[in-house]
Amino acid sequence: MAAVTATARGTATSGVLGNPLVRKLGVLLVLAAVVVPFAASRWGSGAWPGALTVDVSGPLGTVSDWIVDNRDSHPLFLYFLGHVSNAVVIAVRAVYLALLAVGWAGVTAVAALTAWRVAGIRLALGTAAAFLACGLLGMWVPTMQTLALMVVAVAASVVAGALLGLAAGLSDRMHRALRPVLDTMQVLPAFAYLLPVVLVFGIGVPAAVLATVVYAAPPMARLTALGLRGADKEVLEAVESLGTTARQRLLTARIPLARKELLLGLNQTIMMALSMAVIASVIGAGGLGDRVYQALASVDVGAALAAGIPIVLLAVVLDRVTGAAGARLGDAPAPHARLLGACALAAAAVVAVAGRLTGRLEWPESWVVVGIAEPVNRAVGWMTAHLYSGVPVVGGTADWAGRFTTWVLDPLRDGLQWLPWWSVLLIVAALAWLIGTWRTALTAVLAMAAIGVLGVWGPSLDTLSQVLAAVAVTLVIGFAAGIAAARSDRVERLLRPVLDVFQTMPQFVYLIPVVALFGVGRAPAVAAAVVYALPAVVRITTQGLRQVDPAALESARSLGATGAQQLRQVQLPLARPALLLAVNQGVVLVLAVVIIGGLVGGGALGYDVVFGLAQGDLATGLVAGAAIVCLGLMLDRVTQPTGRRATKGA
Repeated sequence: MAAVTATARGTATSGVLGNPLVRKLGVLLVLAAVVVPFAASRWGSGAWPGALTVDVSGPLGTVSDWIVDNRDSHPLFLYFLGHVSNAVVIAVRAVYLALLAVGWAGVTAVAALTAWRVAGIRLALGTAAAFLACGLLGMWVPTMQTLALMVVAVAASVVAGALLGLAAGLSDRMHRALRPVLDTMQVLPAFAYLLPVVLVFGIGVPAAVLATVVYAAPPMARLTALGLRGADKEVLEAVESLGTTARQRLLTARIPLARKELLLGLNQTIMMALSMAVIASVIGAGGLGDRVYQALASVDVGAALAAGIPIVLLAVVLDRVTGAAGARLGDAPAPHARLLGACALAAAAVVAVAGRLTGRLEWPESWVVVGIAEPVNRAVGWMTAHLYSGVPVVGGTADWAGRFTTWVLDPLRDGLQWLPWWSVLLIVAALAWLIGTWRTALTAVLAMAAIGVLGVWGPSLDTLSQVLAAVAVTLVIGFAAGIAAARSDRVERLLRPVLDVFQTMPQFVYLIPVVALFGVGRAPAVAAAVVYALPAVVRITTQGLRQVDPAALESARSLGATGAQQLRQVQLPLARPALLLAVNQGVVLVLAVVIIGGLVGGGALGYDVVFGLAQGDLATGLVAGAAIVCLGLMLDRVTQPTGRRATKGA
């Protein structure tokens, strides 16, 4: 009996030690026992030690001064960057003048007829209504300015992204080289692109367009490479057997087979370019984004909303049109499609010429609806008086924001900043290694250590506390809504239009309602981040739960499992990869808006970036931007399981 007991104990012990998670934790404990006493005795156990900090403000200041001093004289600027800047200005101005020359009626007709040709009469009517609404709100000219910037930026982004994707799709070496670059660009918030571009090109349209191109090109590159590398091997072999050259195979087989991915890349590029074009108003892009930014700076919610509505309408129209084009790709063309398209183009030309002949190119001032800014500001005033504070029992929105800051954000920030620096690195290493590999853990630890080396340990932990709080709220609400949508078709239908609108709204627009409800501070930045990240979390959760094998659910039902038991014991475990992806995307999206929250009092790294932009302080802004990159990379690695690990968990 004793022998049997000993054998059982030995089996249990070997089973525990055989667990990969236990082995990883054991290795980390041994490593910590060796490294931590040495690090604590050498550098202390408080915040990041000053001895391990590198002051880069001097070199960055020198670089900034050199660029400013040589911007008008150095050959690099005179014969290359200057020509790039001039070409961007000329292109944007040409598109803008063309839009003005066509007139409001011509632009509306062309947009509506394009939507009709691509997706049918319903979307055509919606497109026409969206453009007319921009005019009725008195925002026609700013809308055309934003549209001109968008046309040039999207064209350049598509060309650059397609070329990079083409190289990555045809070359394994190029694909391996580009992958870490695109990964970094994916987690880099949009704000971090602005300062280096401003330093080189100055404030204005060229900097805005080029920052937009850098931000919007990666999805086109990724999806182009995905489409080319995923082309049907049998089709390619059949084409090759006909004696075609590599160029012929590319043009006649690979690219046609990747059309859906290319159109999806175009859709994503357009949405990211619009989002960045609005953010780029901080550096002089003009248009609708500038109106929103100026209104937010003066806390004029009505004016911000008047400019924000056309942005949302433009985003929804562009998303729907490009999405419909991708969905209908490959369908048989309708009878007389070319004739109908030619008639539609002729009708648009007639409308444009009629507008020019009658002198109605500009939107008539008499057609502008009485500005909505004043009624909205009155409504905000009423909310401030009745909802902002002093509401019986539940308290007002300002009270909620204050309590959230006092009870959640402050303790979380203080707790993170109280932790010894080496313990933060150990926690990051443990989380990254448990969910991934030792390479993942090493990357995450090095990224976190780089933040300390740059000397922004405290502000980065402040930003991290906001991200963690926003992610927790996002996941609670997002998982609950996703589960409800997965279990009820009616709930999914009700949520779909709301999620569609939220998903197409640029990041900047989310700041408008939170400023109206919560004022300024860290809590509004967290609220905006939650609303921005929710659609992705809800959609991924719903899709993951709906894709669970029906046979597994049927088996659970046959055993008498209740709906709650099926959810806990079958759906959630089998949907684990999708849920982990939802967590990862929630973290990345939250970080993007928490940084922009620096404009409404979010502080920390977001404030440093805004300050660097406003003052032209390369050292402050660029160091904060680099810290944001490192923080985003760390969070991405900690929440992104390897394919093998995710599959095993499923």
